[in-house]
Amino acid sequence: MTDLLPGLGPWLACALAASLGCALQRLAGQGFGMVAAPVMALAAPGFLPGAILLAGLAVGAGSFVADRRAVVLRDLPPGFAGRALGAGIAAWIAARVVGTPALPLVVGGFVWLGVILSVAGLRLAPRAPTLFGAGTVAGVMGTLTGIGAPPMAIVYADVETRRSAATQNVFFAFGMAVSITALAVSGLIGARHLVFAATLLPVVGVTLLGVRPLAGRMARGAIRPWALGLAAAAATVLLLRSLL
Repeated sequence: MTDLLPGLGPWLACALAASLGCALQRLAGQGFGMVAAPVMALAAPGFLPGAILLAGLAVGAGSFVADRRAVVLRDLPPGFAGRALGAGIAAWIAARVVGTPALPLVVGGFVWLGVILSVAGLRLAPRAPTLFGAGTVAGVMGTLTGIGAPPMAIVYADVETRRSAATQNVFFAFGMAVSITALAVSGLIGARHLVFAATLLPVVGVTLLGVRPLAGRMARGAIRPWALGLAAAAATVLLLRSLL
């Protein structure tokens, strides 16, 4: 069983990061991967990227079910198509970096890319071409690291909070499923990823229930700086530890 789970300390760190990331994902439509990925890369790198994608699937699906009536259905097909393309590209890359010293650098670099995209102030209207393009970039980022939200967040920056979060959570859940499939086909998801992710599911469930009263009441702007700051700090520590 020791090969299927990290030690208690690393597991607790991952569980805490998963809980915080889950809360941010539920309330704002982004945040799970940006918080959980760098912490997991520091505490339990051997379980990336499979475990975080499996846990992320539960986070996205649970968040979608809670706000499914606010989803903008017409936006889904082009975003889904882009996400599938990006996942295929990322699976090819992952086969070459998973289990190597390059993986923490990839994770840390993508976290910082996500932070930069989130604070750059870019605005793109949610039209078919932009949704496809954002979905493709999100597919690459999300499959490699679990961080696929920032490109889609740019497209939904000016959309009403609840509709934005709900629709992004659909993309997030679909993206996790596609990414998991792509990695499984490439032989990069095994029993250890499944077991570790399963132990995080109760944490995800409790968090989704716990933040439910806050949904619709808390503006994205209130929690966004904290999420980005935590993600940037964790990514910086990860990069420094990998380089020094």
